[in-house]
Amino acid sequence: MTDADLTDELQDATSRLVRTVDALTDEEYAAASLLPGWTRGHVVAHLALNAEALAGVLAGIVSGRPAPMYPSQEQRDTDIEELAAAEPGELRDRLLASTTELADAVAAVPETGWDTVVERTPGSGRTFVAHAVPGMRLREVEIHHADLAAGYTRADWPTSFSQRVVRSMMKRDAGDEPFTAAPHDVDGTWQCGEVTASSPVVRGSVADLAWWLTGRDDGAGLTTDGGALPRIEAW
Repeated sequence: MTDADLTDELQDATSRLVRTVDALTDEEYAAASLLPGWTRGHVVAHLALNAEALAGVLAGIVSGRPAPMYPSQEQRDTDIEELAAAEPGELRDRLLASTTELADAVAAVPETGWDTVVERTPGSGRTFVAHAVPGMRLREVEIHHADLAAGYTRADWPTSFSQRVVRSMMKRDAGDEPFTAAPHDVDGTWQCGEVTASSPVVRGSVADLAWWLTGRDDGAGLTTDGGALPRIEAW
Protein backbone atom coordinates (compact mmCIF):
# COMPACT_ATOMS: atom_id res chain seq x y z
CA MET A 1 0.00 0.00 0.00
CA THR A 2 1.05 3.62 -0.40
CA ASP A 3 2.00 6.04 2.35
CA ALA A 4 -0.87 8.51 2.78
CA ASP A 5 1.51 11.25 3.98
CA LEU A 6 3.69 10.71 0.92
CA THR A 7 0.67 10.93 -1.37
CA ASP A 8 -0.32 14.21 0.28
CA GLU A 9 3.23 15.54 -0.14
CA LEU A 10 3.08 14.66 -3.82
CA GLN A 11 -0.23 16.46 -4.24
CA ASP A 12 1.13 19.60 -2.57
CA ALA A 13 4.36 19.49 -4.60
CA THR A 14 2.42 19.01 -7.82
CA SER A 15 0.22 22.02 -7.04
CA ARG A 16 3.32 24.17 -6.52
CA LEU A 17 4.81 22.96 -9.79
CA VAL A 18 1.65 23.65 -11.78
CA ARG A 19 1.46 27.19 -10.38
CA THR A 20 5.04 27.89 -11.46
CA VAL A 21 4.48 26.47 -14.95
CA ASP A 22 1.23 28.40 -15.35
CA ALA A 23 3.06 31.61 -14.45
CA LEU A 24 5.66 31.21 -17.22
CA THR A 25 5.17 33.42 -20.25
CA ASP A 26 5.23 31.71 -23.62
CA GLU A 27 8.67 33.22 -24.30
CA GLU A 28 10.09 31.82 -21.06
CA TYR A 29 9.59 28.21 -22.16
CA ALA A 30 12.52 28.55 -24.57
CA ALA A 31 14.89 29.84 -21.87
CA ALA A 32 17.59 27.56 -20.51
CA SER A 33 16.84 25.40 -17.50
CA LEU A 34 19.48 24.33 -15.00
CA LEU A 35 19.90 21.05 -16.90
CA PRO A 36 22.60 21.12 -19.61
CA GLY A 37 21.06 21.18 -23.07
CA TRP A 38 17.48 21.42 -21.82
CA THR A 39 15.16 24.40 -22.02
CA ARG A 40 12.33 24.91 -19.59
CA GLY A 41 10.14 23.37 -22.27
CA HIS A 42 12.21 20.17 -22.08
CA VAL A 43 11.75 20.01 -18.31
CA VAL A 44 7.97 20.50 -18.56
CA ALA A 45 7.78 17.92 -21.36
CA HIS A 46 9.74 15.41 -19.28
CA LEU A 47 7.52 15.97 -16.25
CA ALA A 48 4.36 15.45 -18.31
CA LEU A 49 5.66 12.31 -20.01
CA ASN A 50 6.99 10.91 -16.74
CA ALA A 51 3.54 11.26 -15.15
CA GLU A 52 1.92 9.62 -18.16
CA ALA A 53 4.41 6.76 -18.05
CA LEU A 54 3.91 6.12 -14.34
CA ALA A 55 0.13 6.29 -14.80
CA GLY A 56 0.47 3.73 -17.59
CA VAL A 57 2.42 1.40 -15.30
CA LEU A 58 -0.29 1.57 -12.65
CA ALA A 59 -3.10 1.20 -15.19
CA GLY A 60 -1.40 -1.94 -16.49
CA ILE A 61 -1.36 -3.39 -12.98
CA VAL A 62 -5.06 -2.64 -12.53
CA SER A 63 -5.91 -4.28 -15.86
CA GLY A 64 -3.80 -7.33 -15.10
CA ARG A 65 -1.37 -6.57 -17.94
CA PRO A 66 1.73 -5.02 -16.34
CA ALA A 67 3.85 -3.11 -18.83
CA PRO A 68 7.26 -1.38 -18.74
CA MET A 69 7.39 2.32 -17.93
CA TYR A 70 8.95 3.20 -21.30
CA PRO A 71 9.18 1.10 -24.51
CA SER A 72 12.89 2.01 -24.69
CA GLN A 73 15.30 4.67 -23.47
CA GLU A 74 15.61 5.95 -27.03
CA GLN A 75 11.85 6.35 -27.39
CA ARG A 76 11.66 8.15 -24.06
CA ASP A 77 14.32 10.63 -25.17
CA THR A 78 12.69 11.14 -28.57
CA ASP A 79 9.30 11.79 -27.01
CA ILE A 80 10.77 14.46 -24.72
CA GLU A 81 12.44 16.23 -27.64
CA GLU A 82 9.25 16.17 -29.70
CA LEU A 83 6.97 17.40 -26.91
CA ALA A 84 9.46 20.09 -25.86
CA ALA A 85 9.00 21.63 -29.32
CA ALA A 86 5.23 21.96 -28.86
CA GLU A 87 3.48 25.27 -28.27
CA PRO A 88 3.61 26.43 -24.63
CA GLY A 89 -0.17 26.14 -24.30
CA GLU A 90 0.00 22.49 -25.32
CA LEU A 91 2.79 21.84 -22.84
CA ARG A 92 0.83 23.44 -20.01
CA ASP A 93 -2.29 21.43 -20.84
CA ARG A 94 -0.32 18.20 -21.20
CA LEU A 95 1.33 18.66 -17.81
CA LEU A 96 -1.94 19.38 -16.03
CA ALA A 97 -3.74 16.46 -17.69
CA SER A 98 -0.88 14.09 -16.85
CA THR A 99 -0.90 15.00 -13.17
CA THR A 100 -4.63 14.32 -13.00
CA GLU A 101 -4.16 11.04 -14.87
CA LEU A 102 -1.48 9.91 -12.42
CA ALA A 103 -3.49 10.87 -9.35
CA ASP A 104 -6.46 8.87 -10.68
CA ALA A 105 -4.18 5.91 -11.47
CA VAL A 106 -2.76 5.89 -7.93
CA ALA A 107 -6.26 5.91 -6.47
CA ALA A 108 -7.32 2.97 -8.66
CA VAL A 109 -4.61 0.49 -7.64
CA PRO A 110 -5.94 -2.25 -5.32
CA GLU A 111 -4.00 -3.17 -2.18
CA THR A 112 -2.86 -6.41 -3.83
CA GLY A 113 -1.33 -4.51 -6.75
CA TRP A 114 1.23 -2.40 -4.92
CA ASP A 115 3.78 -5.23 -4.63
CA THR A 116 3.94 -5.71 -8.41
CA VAL A 117 7.45 -5.43 -9.87
CA VAL A 118 7.70 -3.64 -13.23
CA GLU A 119 10.51 -2.84 -15.65
CA ARG A 120 11.67 0.66 -16.51
CA THR A 121 12.40 -0.47 -20.08
CA PRO A 122 12.11 -4.01 -21.52
CA GLY A 123 15.13 -6.18 -20.76
CA SER A 124 17.12 -3.40 -19.09
CA GLY A 125 17.28 -5.13 -15.74
CA ARG A 126 16.10 -1.92 -14.07
CA THR A 127 12.94 -2.60 -12.10
CA PHE A 128 10.89 -1.01 -9.36
CA VAL A 129 7.98 -1.99 -7.15
CA ALA A 130 4.66 -0.27 -7.73
CA HIS A 131 4.48 1.12 -4.22
CA ALA A 132 7.61 3.17 -5.01
CA VAL A 133 5.74 5.22 -7.63
CA PRO A 134 4.56 8.10 -5.39
CA GLY A 135 8.07 8.58 -4.01
CA MET A 136 9.61 8.37 -7.48
CA ARG A 137 7.22 10.98 -8.77
CA LEU A 138 7.76 13.26 -5.76
CA ARG A 139 11.49 13.35 -6.51
CA GLU A 140 10.81 14.13 -10.16
CA VAL A 141 8.42 16.96 -9.30
CA GLU A 142 10.45 18.67 -6.58
CA ILE A 143 13.91 18.35 -8.16
CA HIS A 144 12.82 19.29 -11.68
CA HIS A 145 10.69 22.14 -10.30
CA ALA A 146 13.95 23.64 -9.05
CA ASP A 147 15.61 22.77 -12.39
CA LEU A 148 13.16 25.12 -14.14
CA ALA A 149 15.10 28.10 -12.75
CA ALA A 150 11.82 29.95 -12.42
CA GLY A 151 12.00 31.15 -8.83
CA TYR A 152 11.54 27.86 -7.00
CA THR A 153 14.79 26.55 -5.52
CA ARG A 154 16.02 23.86 -3.17
CA ALA A 155 15.57 26.37 -0.35
CA ASP A 156 11.82 26.09 -0.96
CA TRP A 157 11.75 22.31 -0.55
CA PRO A 158 9.98 21.03 2.56
CA THR A 159 12.55 19.80 5.07
CA SER A 160 10.98 16.34 4.96
CA PHE A 161 11.67 16.15 1.23
CA SER A 162 15.30 17.27 1.57
CA GLN A 163 15.80 14.57 4.20
CA ARG A 164 14.16 12.01 1.91
CA VAL A 165 16.58 12.93 -0.91
CA VAL A 166 19.64 12.68 1.34
CA ARG A 167 18.54 9.29 2.66
CA SER A 168 17.88 7.87 -0.80
CA MET A 169 20.97 9.33 -2.49
CA MET A 170 23.29 8.11 0.26
CA LYS A 171 22.31 4.53 -0.59
CA ARG A 172 24.21 4.78 -3.88
CA ASP A 173 27.59 3.17 -4.45
CA ALA A 174 30.22 5.57 -3.11
CA GLY A 175 33.00 3.99 -5.17
CA ASP A 176 36.36 5.05 -3.79
CA GLU A 177 34.98 8.03 -1.87
CA PRO A 178 32.87 6.98 1.12
CA PHE A 179 31.75 9.90 3.29
CA THR A 180 29.29 11.07 5.92
CA ALA A 181 26.67 13.76 5.34
CA ALA A 182 26.03 15.85 8.44
CA PRO A 183 23.33 18.53 8.06
CA HIS A 184 23.48 21.32 10.62
CA ASP A 185 19.75 22.11 10.60
CA VAL A 186 18.22 18.67 11.26
CA ASP A 187 19.10 15.80 13.55
CA GLY A 188 21.03 12.81 12.29
CA THR A 189 23.83 11.93 9.90
CA TRP A 190 23.96 9.59 6.90
CA GLN A 191 26.81 7.46 5.63
CA CYS A 192 27.60 6.66 2.00
CA GLY A 193 29.76 3.60 1.42
CA GLU A 194 32.12 1.89 3.85
CA VAL A 195 32.96 4.88 6.02
CA THR A 196 36.14 4.78 8.13
CA ALA A 197 37.64 7.13 10.68
CA SER A 198 39.51 8.91 7.89
CA SER A 199 36.48 9.37 5.61
CA PRO A 200 35.40 12.98 5.08
CA VAL A 201 32.35 14.50 6.73
CA VAL A 202 30.37 16.86 4.50
CA ARG A 203 28.45 19.58 6.33
CA GLY A 204 25.78 22.09 5.33
CA SER A 205 22.03 22.58 5.32
CA VAL A 206 19.98 19.50 4.51
CA ALA A 207 18.66 21.22 1.37
CA ASP A 208 22.16 22.08 0.14
CA LEU A 209 23.31 18.53 0.84
CA ALA A 210 20.33 17.11 -1.03
CA TRP A 211 20.92 19.36 -4.05
CA TRP A 212 24.62 18.46 -4.15
CA LEU A 213 23.82 14.76 -3.86
CA THR A 214 21.70 14.97 -7.03
CA GLY A 215 24.84 16.18 -8.84
CA ARG A 216 23.32 19.58 -9.52
CA ASP A 217 26.23 21.78 -8.42
CA ASP A 218 29.75 21.77 -7.03
CA GLY A 219 28.62 21.90 -3.41
CA ALA A 220 28.71 25.66 -2.87
CA GLY A 221 27.73 26.29 0.73
CA LEU A 222 29.02 22.90 1.90
CA THR A 223 32.19 22.26 3.87
CA THR A 224 34.26 19.16 4.48
CA ASP A 225 37.09 18.27 6.78
CA GLY A 226 38.56 16.02 4.10
CA GLY A 227 39.70 18.67 1.63
CA ALA A 228 37.82 18.47 -1.68
CA LEU A 229 34.23 17.29 -1.70
CA PRO A 230 33.66 13.71 -2.92
CA ARG A 231 32.69 13.45 -6.58
CA ILE A 232 28.94 13.00 -7.10
CA GLU A 233 27.30 11.61 -10.24
CA ALA A 234 24.26 13.45 -11.58
CA TRP A 235 20.85 12.01 -10.79
